[in-house]
Amino acid sequence: MMLLAAVIFAVTYILLLALPKFRAPVALLGGAAFLAAGILSPAAAFAAVDWNVLLMIAGTMGLVGLFIESGMPALMANTLLRHTPNVRIAVVALAVFAGLISAFIDNVATVLMVAPVALAVTRRMKINPVPVLIAIAVSSNLQGAATLVGDTTSILLGGAAGMDFSDFFWYQGRPGIFWVVEAGAAVSALILFMLFRDCKGSVDAGEKPPVEGYFPTVLLVGMVALLAGASLLPEKPALTNGFICMGLFLIGLIPQAAKGGLKAVRGAFAAIDLTTLALLAGVFIVVGGVQAAGLLDVISSKFATLGGGNLCLVYTAVVWGSVLCSAFIDNIPYVAAMLPVTAQVSAILGVEPTLLYFGLLIGATLGGNLTPVGASANITAIGILRREGYEVKNRDFLRIGLPFTLAAVCTGYALLWLIWA
Repeated sequence: MMLLAAVIFAVTYILLLALPKFRAPVALLGGAAFLAAGILSPAAAFAAVDWNVLLMIAGTMGLVGLFIESGMPALMANTLLRHTPNVRIAVVALAVFAGLISAFIDNVATVLMVAPVALAVTRRMKINPVPVLIAIAVSSNLQGAATLVGDTTSILLGGAAGMDFSDFFWYQGRPGIFWVVEAGAAVSALILFMLFRDCKGSVDAGEKPPVEGYFPTVLLVGMVALLAGASLLPEKPALTNGFICMGLFLIGLIPQAAKGGLKAVRGAFAAIDLTTLALLAGVFIVVGGVQAAGLLDVISSKFATLGGGNLCLVYTAVVWGSVLCSAFIDNIPYVAAMLPVTAQVSAILGVEPTLLYFGLLIGATLGGNLTPVGASANITAIGILRREGYEVKNRDFLRIGLPFTLAAVCTGYALLWLIWA
C-alpha cells in the first residue's frame, strides 16, 4: 500500500511539473487514484480537503476583483507618485506600494493593479519599463507571506497550523512572521534603491484616475478587521474565516447586481480562479492519501535524521531547499505537501513546528523570485511587458530577482532563527 501511494504521489507531482496548463485535472486525477486504489474512502477524501481554506481563497479573490474594478488601487498609486521627488524613488515607492498591497491582496491581482500605473510613468519618462515591472512583481511576491490573506501559501499555513489573522503579527508571545517579512522588505528595498541609481529626472504622475465606488474598499478593510476579530474568538467554528471572506464578497455583489444585473454578477464571479481551487482540492486529497498510507511518516523520519537530527541543519534545509524548489515549481502544491512533513519532523525532533512552518513559508514564497517562471506574479508581469512589445531575457530578471531574493531570504532566515529557534 505504501509503495502504491508513493508511485501515485510521484507520478502526480511529475505531471504537475510537466503539464503546467493542466495542473488542476492532474491533481484531481491524482486524488481519484487514491480513491480507486482503496487508500482513501470518499468520506476520508472529503475530510482531507480544507474547505475553510478554499472558501477564504474564493472570497478574497472575489473581493479583490471588485476592489480593482472600483479604480481605488489606481488612485492610490497615482497619489503616491505625486509625492515622490524623482524617478528613482518613484520606482522603489511603486515596488514597496505593490508589496504592501500584496500583504492583503493576491500577488497577481497586485501586479495587474500597479503595472498600468508603472507603464504610464515609464512612457512619460521614456525609460525602460522592464526592470520596473520586475521590481513590482518580486516585491509583491515577498509581501504575500506577511499576513493570513496575502497569498495562497499563507492561507495554507494558517489552515495547517490553526493560525488566525492576528497570529501572523504576534504568536505565542513572540513577533510573528509579518515583522520578519517587513524586515526583509526593508532590506530588499535598499537593494532596489541601489539597482535603480541611474534613474533620474522628475516624475509626471498624470491626471488622477476616477473612482467608481468606495464600497469594495470598505468591504476589503472590513474583511481584514473581521478576520482579526475572529482570531480572538475561543473555539470558533472551523469554517469561520471562510464564511467571513465569502460572505463579504456576496454582500459586494448586491450593488453590482443593482447596477449591471446578472451580467455584472457573472463578471464578478469570473475573478474567482476555479483552476486554483480545483488544484488545491486535488492536492489536499493527494496529501491525505500519502498520509493515510503512512508514507509521510517515513519521509519525515528520514528528513529529521538530517545532520544527526540537528535542528539548525534541518531548518536550513527547509528554508533553502524551499527557495530552490519554488524557483522552478509552483509553490502551492509544494507547500501543501510539505506542511504535514514539517509538522511531523518537528514532532520527531521534539520541538514546536513554528520555526519550520515559518521557514517553509519564507523559502517557498520568496524562491519564486529567482526565475521568471518561479511565481505567477512574475509570469503576469512578463506577459504584460510582452504585450507592450518588450522581451524579458533571463539576465534582465536575474539582475533584480537574484540580489532581491538573497537579501530578503537571508534577513528572514536569520531573524526567524533568532526569534523562534
